Amino acid sequence: MAWSKVKQNLESFLCPALNGRVEYRATSYRYLPDKAGSCYITVDKKNVLNMSDVTTLIKWYQTELEIKNDSDIQIPINNEEIEAVRKEIKGTVPEDRLQVIARSRKLSEYAKELLSVQSSLSKSNFIVVANKFLSTSIEESIESKDILLNILALVDRRVGKKRMLNMAEKMKLKHPIVQYFYELRLSTF
Repeated sequence: MAWSKVKQNLESFLCPALNGRVEYRATSYRYLPDKAGSCYITVDKKNVLNMSDVTTLIKWYQTELEIKNDSDIQIPINNEEIEAVRKEIKGTVPEDRLQVIARSRKLSEYAKELLSVQSSLSKSNFIVVANKFLSTSIEESIESKDILLNILALVDRRVGKKRMLNMAEKMKLKHPIVQYFYELRLSTF
């Protein structure tokens, strides 16, 4: 499908409050067929997500340590995870230390996952992901580990207020760009 048709389809699914505020853009090079061009998403005429540029408004992580040291990342820990650490250690460790160990392990997993998803986004073809979004259910797009599918689903008119509010805990574990679009969508209610 040609870019103009993909863009038209994507914009037809935008929620009414974001129509005109969120735009999908693409550049291509007519005389350089081997050069792919770039795709990006703008919000209020500001470039928010550019698939080939790490200098956008959202923080892009370079290392696992950056993610671990980011105070904005809040990782919820449940009792099952603390119990798993307690069984693994097999000793008398203070309760607060168990929480620190469990949070650290979960943060490491989260950091590795976030970096792999982030690197796949920089290599992804926006049009391919957009076509995938248009052909899959909205639930699959929301649950996906693909950042771009999450973003497209969050600005979709088929996702209502109740579903958005029920996603609050899941959004804490998503990439900052997904959280940005989640907050943007919540601001429309």
